[in-house]
Amino acid sequence: TKVKEAAQSAMVVIDHKTGYVVGAVGTLGEKTTGNLNRVNEIRRQPGSSIKPIAVYGPALQEGLITAASVYDDVKVTYNKGKWSPSNAYSGYKGLSNMRQAIKVSSNTVAVQLLDNLNPAKSLEYLRRLGVTSMVADKDNNLSLALGGITRGISPLQMAAAYAAIANDGEYIEPTFYTKVVDSNGKIIIEANQPKERV
Repeated sequence: TKVKEAAQSAMVVIDHKTGYVVGAVGTLGEKTTGNLNRVNEIRRQPGSSIKPIAVYGPALQEGLITAASVYDDVKVTYNKGKWSPSNAYSGYKGLSNMRQAIKVSSNTVAVQLLDNLNPAKSLEYLRRLGVTSMVADKDNNLSLALGGITRGISPLQMAAAYAAIANDGEYIEPTFYTKVVDSNGKIIIEANQPKERV
């Protein structure tokens, strides 16, 4: 039997200077009752897209690395030899600076760097970047570097965290509106967007 179910997707576009959500798609296809808004109602494991906000950015801020710092992309093992992260590409690339490691999305380098940074410190940065779905006692481990997290992250929170990078490190809570006024022009609701230098 053929399944006639379309793949789903979500997208968020944020003005990184204001935190205004200027575009969002929460479901593909015709909108019907019961459609989920994947912009903020659905969380998925982010995979390697978490590396810049959970590993490289915090490590740069903490002074552990520069863009030219070198790590060895080799087989590494943790948990008394029980876990050895592999790369999506075949084998290992050897000595790699951070630019190269990011370019090829090296898993071994990201895990080594997170081990030096400390997963708890990474969770702190993610929280400051607006990621509220982290589970402190379950996600405080090295698989965090690869996006292996308990609850996942929504597209809205990922977009807002990346917007902070584009905004020179300042996180602005995203909003879909600026204000609501009544027929007399009186402001009924105004967006309150907390900001934090991350």
